[in-house]
Amino acid sequence: MSGYLPPQEIEMERAVLGAIMLEKGAFDIVAEIVKTDVFYNDAHQKIYMAMSRLAEKLSPIDILTVVGELKSMGELENIGNAYYVTTLTNNVVSSANVEAHARIILQKYMSRELIRIAAVAMTESYKQEQDVFDLMDTVGTEFFNLSAGHLKRDFKPISAAYSKEIDELQVRTTQKLDVTGVHTGFRSLDVLTAGWQNTDFIIIAARPSVGKTAFALNLARNAAYHPVKPVKAGVFSLEMSTGQVTQRLMSAACEVPLDAIRRGKFESWQLETLRNQWNEKLLNQNIFIDDTPGLSILELRSKARKMVNKHGVGFIIIDYLQLMTAGADGKNGNREQEISKISRQIKALAKEIGIPIIALSQLSRDVEKRSGSVPMLSDLRESGAIEQDADMVMFLYRDDYQKNEKEVDDTVKGNTYLKIAKHRNGRLETLALKARLDVQIFEEPFFMEKADENYAGKLIPITQANAKFDQSNLPF
Repeated sequence: MSGYLPPQEIEMERAVLGAIMLEKGAFDIVAEIVKTDVFYNDAHQKIYMAMSRLAEKLSPIDILTVVGELKSMGELENIGNAYYVTTLTNNVVSSANVEAHARIILQKYMSRELIRIAAVAMTESYKQEQDVFDLMDTVGTEFFNLSAGHLKRDFKPISAAYSKEIDELQVRTTQKLDVTGVHTGFRSLDVLTAGWQNTDFIIIAARPSVGKTAFALNLARNAAYHPVKPVKAGVFSLEMSTGQVTQRLMSAACEVPLDAIRRGKFESWQLETLRNQWNEKLLNQNIFIDDTPGLSILELRSKARKMVNKHGVGFIIIDYLQLMTAGADGKNGNREQEISKISRQIKALAKEIGIPIIALSQLSRDVEKRSGSVPMLSDLRESGAIEQDADMVMFLYRDDYQKNEKEVDDTVKGNTYLKIAKHRNGRLETLALKARLDVQIFEEPFFMEKADENYAGKLIPITQANAKFDQSNLPF
């Protein structure tokens, strides 16, 4: 702004540089807080760069070595010669406050950056050809990068982490908890995962029309309305409107066919069921839906924070990953690079807000070209980075997806498998489910009360599950 000097603390910068040259170990303290461009004075930036180069070479940092490094860089005359370096130590009484002084320098830098970003936003906003949404993405990304790049968490001693884990272990032991995270609603999946764990990034991938949205909404409903440990769920639906998502949740909650809800053709008792049961669940307000199309990672971050901080959401679902955008700064690369950036930042978001995030993903057509059509990690569409970033990768697939209707026996229809292809903190397994997509419900027939008691409460291996699927006395 005209008439104002940029925020700065030149004497504080001199004191920090002087303390580094006088006190062994001072550089390590300062380096945890500031980078070269944090210094306002150009000469100070060059001097700190020389110090950083010395530290990289494991050389001592004092007046003589700094002068020598500046000379080798060709910058000694530009900063005022050796005399100026010497003057930096004149007024340093103690290095005891070097950390506090470094943080003040950082604050001044961040104030300057805020002014710069705001000025760019103001200038660009006057341009008629400027896309305001692209500008908001760019400005928002700069704000986030400023915060993320300079407000990092410090390390913690193992003793503190150990004490915390022992306390949590005591709680789990006392309360006999076998599910420590968000309940999935599927017993076999809870056995494998102990529930969705905080900070985890989970991918559920499938080909179109397999039922991945229905399955994800089952997970949201199971978490939100769990009888013992309900967890509020946030759903970001990039493909369907809030009304369409709500219809699917209504169908599953009341077991009224989705097609009947869409057409408005059902019996009077079904309407009464919808009204009574759905109103009862709505009172809990445990599911929040956002249907912003083309959601950018910046918008996701902002909305997710609001869901968590304002509404207490503890579990988020994104439907689906490939419909997101990386924002204005991601448009210069190809689609694979953009998806890689989105995937990486979703994982960072899960760690930042401390809750599990599930993102649905498409599979490439390669899975249809193989015999058996069982998905593999290489089938993840548009980016291998998804596999790298995710804590868990699961594939949803059906027996009847690739087959002609005439080839599919009635006992096979609805047979669905959930393949855990990557599990950072557990074992891999394929679980057997039954899909009733007319009412948007997925079930575990072998963990239901009516199921064979030999299977109750046990994990069903895929070979046994296939055999059991062929039985005609399933409980639905």
